[in-house]
Amino acid sequence: MYRIALCDDEAEELNKTLQILENYEKKHAEANLDIESFMDADSLLELIDDEQYMPDLIVMDIYMPGKTGIEAARQLREMGCGCRIIFLTTSKEHALDAFGVEAAQYLVKPVSEEVLHQLLERFVQREEEARRKYLLLRVEGSIRRVAVNDIVYCEAQGKTQCLYFTDGSKCLQRVTMAEIYEMLSQYCEFVRCGIAYIVNLEHIEGLSRRELLMDNGDVIYPPRGAFMTLRERYFEYYCEEES
Repeated sequence: MYRIALCDDEAEELNKTLQILENYEKKHAEANLDIESFMDADSLLELIDDEQYMPDLIVMDIYMPGKTGIEAARQLREMGCGCRIIFLTTSKEHALDAFGVEAAQYLVKPVSEEVLHQLLERFVQREEEARRKYLLLRVEGSIRRVAVNDIVYCEAQGKTQCLYFTDGSKCLQRVTMAEIYEMLSQYCEFVRCGIAYIVNLEHIEGLSRRELLMDNGDVIYPPRGAFMTLRERYFEYYCEEES
């Protein structure tokens, strides 16, 4: 699913853009778009700041009363929101400002349905690629994009899960182990080790009945009975890699 936020103070323009996106979804049902509409930037910013909403893409008008699209985009970047932004506007005047806030595209109205569909197609393809290789984690109030291969292992610590990374850093996630595993299980290198650990097979340096030596220097002590399954998964993974 892709969350798309539309933001335009003119109801007619907002509905036109919404219709274009809905037409795209009719042709590409697999994209599974979740579209929310906003009549002003502050409403959108408030939801994101309160961590109630995090869009993958924002399609936003530049000329809005109160807070312009450029000002809203700057605030989003300061908040740590790295989502893609497409600006819609009646003038090319702010094109350079749009690049300054890392906008994905700057379109002058009236926007062609064909052009916006092409951009959506590109967006979906890039997101699919990124989602195969990265996770989006909420860390200290902002969204952090983490390369999957940088995760060495995950350890359950009470009601939180601790992810350990190759650079020696770590972060806590207030989710269940099942939720973390759901995110990681799509990648064949991750395997459960008892109820307390999820390990990345790429980062195992040594494997025995009593301990796992990870390449960041940490040692994990697997529960009794976990070794055989873990060893089987380990060799399956590397046999597939080499074949």
